[in-house]
Amino acid sequence: MKTVVSSDRAPQAIGPYSQAIKANGFLFVSGQIPLDPITGQIVSGGIEVQTCQVLTNLQAILEKEGLSFTNVVKTTVFLKDMDDFTVMNKTYSQYFTDEPPARACVQVAKLPRDVSVEIEVIAVYF
Repeated sequence: MKTVVSSDRAPQAIGPYSQAIKANGFLFVSGQIPLDPITGQIVSGGIEVQTCQVLTNLQAILEKEGLSFTNVVKTTVFLKDMDDFTVMNKTYSQYFTDEPPARACVQVAKLPRDVSVEIEVIAVYF
């Protein structure tokens, strides 16, 4: 059984997908990009600002289910430029302070709306 999860504190899906799906004790959160959920616009600023907005969007979706970053067991980070890794990683580490999740980080040719970063997460209910 699966349940669609949606938070009005995060950007609404801009295609045929859900913000998150709850299934079998897990929450699968779709990749978030640095969209301001109020304006619907990409936040201005470099990779640090964009990473903060992505993580804020993810946090809003997690909180809708009573979860936090401590529930996250796996993340995938998509970067437009791997040269941004160090700054992204420093910002990311401020959100995942204890027992950080497993993670993959890859450079991709292009991301939606030409942003610099997208992150998806898988969280567990405990």
